[in-house]
Amino acid sequence: MIDALVAGKLYAKPQPHTAKNGNTFATAKVRAAAGEEALFVNVIAFEAGVVSALLALDAGDSLALTGSATPKVWTAKDGTARPALDVVAAQVLTPYHVTRKRAAVGASTRQTED
Repeated sequence: MIDALVAGKLYAKPQPHTAKNGNTFATAKVRAAAGEEALFVNVIAFEAGVVSALLALDAGDSLALTGSATPKVWTAKDGTARPALDVVAAQVLTPYHVTRKRAAVGASTRQTED
């Protein structure tokens, strides 16, 4: 297992799923820049907060996520082997979260100045 921090853009809208035991989870595909090429990261999230953060996003939205990663290889249509990464997401950070945190910090700073 590799601890990973991945930043990129959602390749498609995250999908909600329900396990046989009734628990919900989400899957997503993130396109992360890797030099001149892109690395596709297959993401799965089980924790409720991470699931809801992913499902609030849409294709093309930027995000950063942390979690445990497993390197993989997939074969493209032209037959070439391409790298990929499977990540079980533990946390998700989006521009919405950053904006909300900045507003909270700004509000608490203004309160202490008054």
